[in-house]
Amino acid sequence: MLSGKSFFFVGVGGSGMMPLAMILAGRGARVAGSDRSLDQGRVPAKFDALRTLGVELFPQDGSGIVSPDQTVVASAAVEATVPDIVAAERVAAPRMSRAELLAGLFNQAALPIGVAGTSGKSTVTGMIGWILHAAGRDPTVMNGAVMKNFASPDAPFASALVGQGDAFVSEVDESDGSIALYQPRIAVLNNVSLDHKSLDELNDLFAAFIAKAEVAVINTGNAEAARLAMTLPRNRLITVAVEQPADLTAGDIAEEPFAIAFDLTEGGETVRVRLAVPGRHNVANALAAIGGARAAGIPLAHAAQAIAGFTGLRRRFELVGAGGGVAVIDDFGHNPDKIAATLATLHAFPGRLLLLFQPHGFGPLKVMRRELVETFVTGLAAEDVLVLPDPVYMGGTVTREVTSADIVTDVAASGRHALHIPDRAAAAAHLVAEARPGDRIVVMGARDDTLSLLAADLVESLRGRAD
Repeated sequence: MLSGKSFFFVGVGGSGMMPLAMILAGRGARVAGSDRSLDQGRVPAKFDALRTLGVELFPQDGSGIVSPDQTVVASAAVEATVPDIVAAERVAAPRMSRAELLAGLFNQAALPIGVAGTSGKSTVTGMIGWILHAAGRDPTVMNGAVMKNFASPDAPFASALVGQGDAFVSEVDESDGSIALYQPRIAVLNNVSLDHKSLDELNDLFAAFIAKAEVAVINTGNAEAARLAMTLPRNRLITVAVEQPADLTAGDIAEEPFAIAFDLTEGGETVRVRLAVPGRHNVANALAAIGGARAAGIPLAHAAQAIAGFTGLRRRFELVGAGGGVAVIDDFGHNPDKIAATLATLHAFPGRLLLLFQPHGFGPLKVMRRELVETFVTGLAAEDVLVLPDPVYMGGTVTREVTSADIVTDVAASGRHALHIPDRAAAAAHLVAEARPGDRIVVMGARDDTLSLLAADLVESLRGRAD
């Protein structure tokens, strides 16, 4: 269907765009693209990986869009004044949003499995993909993060997997409302909490999503998700919960610094599972993934055995390295739930936390100000240190009503140790200077691939200090 068709991605290096471009290229389409980060020289290895897959790259100056035969793929956030969009208008090239293109591929699959929820989507998607892969189902997987199980020297940015089987596993995004485009046969709802939209808006979107599915897998340990589960007929529902009654439950949890084990029970059958990723939130993620795999016909024992081999996602509580007795962890935490889960996982074991949290935009700061502050005040210990640089800014028009300084002022007013250091490099240097053996430095934030580079630089700085 895609063989020979031509697509041009504006922002091809984005976390949602790159795996979609990889899937199209893997299915025989001609794929090209541009990206601001490419023009700025940011994360060149990522663009080298795209070139290796046959994706032709251009400056974001309109030079790559020359024909009405090209379908131009861009998010709604790309402004009409961007040269690529101007060029698309000039040559009358048709346009699609990323979500429209992905939903079209997803809906045409024989077994579309959609993963929704405020937090944990990428992890659950990766877990389901790995279980189906281990079962020989050869799935296609569309993820927003690099899946370590599928990464290799030849595929270092494996945020997508192109398979020939019936299953198409994809996380679906509620932040822009595009979740409404997807028609899942199996819908997974991990949780519902505040992020980009109000809870009322989120509940409406998620309710419509699960209503379309033949089977919905819902984490009823989350109060909002449990309420949505009650809207479905029981024969179309698989419930999962940690230490609560459900179709799939987890109990007898044993935490480790970088792993966690639990008893998985379904009906009268119980198996012991040890995950190679830490935290009680990952137990909930694993239950949702196993529920999705069960709905796809995978036996419980096979799913449990496979998920034990899931090695995680890049930038999800990823131990980057250590120097001078100080560990550095790279984490995608950027909304209250994700940050709270990471802090709880870390505080299950001794050691002071030094956090560098880079907000992923001024808009989210405005929406989540009160909840973010509450998360830090509640989740940080008295001796922990929180440093906020200014939010990531990739260009374009932005309203700066709430800033990093405002968050820091609120957190510090509640007695926690919080600092606003506008320049990110200076913020990182401050934490290196503060660190002492036994501390954990955590780099947190989203929508900026260079945070991983910063985490690696922190390890080198700590090792250099120790020499």
